[in-house]
Amino acid sequence: MQKKSPALSLTLGSLFVACTAIGANITSIAPFMIIGGVPITLQTFFAVLAGLMLGSRTGALSMFVYMMLGLAGAPVFAQFKSGPAMILHPLFGFILSFILVAYVAGKIAERSDGVKMYVTASLVGMAINYVIGTNWMYAAYALWVSTPSDFSYKLMWMWMAVPLPKDIALSVLAGLFAFRLNKQGISMKQVQKKYIS
Repeated sequence: MQKKSPALSLTLGSLFVACTAIGANITSIAPFMIIGGVPITLQTFFAVLAGLMLGSRTGALSMFVYMMLGLAGAPVFAQFKSGPAMILHPLFGFILSFILVAYVAGKIAERSDGVKMYVTASLVGMAINYVIGTNWMYAAYALWVSTPSDFSYKLMWMWMAVPLPKDIALSVLAGLFAFRLNKQGISMKQVQKKYIS
């Protein structure tokens, strides 16, 4: 029976926490990637990749740690934001979704090593991110953040159509990248098979 290494899980999980924090703040070096007040980040890319590379449980745990680290005050969210008040931020739903994104993407990829399954897992993860994040944002603007009188649910989704092509492309890229790394023996599953079996 294959054993899991807590040290390996901790190390690789920490790597993805760091990568997600860096991806969140890509706008610090590319400020033009802020559209309509929404920063276009690489967080979803790394959340999906965490699930594909680390597996469903470790991937989801790494995203949970990322979220809790930011809520505790570490400036790891987009535009270096942090703190418990972020729970009320309109964009917090996207951060919250990363946990489920990584878990579901990892679960789907665990079914098969095929490239189609990896890309499918990535796109499903991205869809989860959009559904949870956009609905949280709508709820925030409808309930506790002031908005223009013509604000609507339809308008919210039209707004989210702007970063959609980028996220589709990055999700496909994440799937292809994870598949390639897995074939090269660079994933939690492959490392465990090689060294901890």
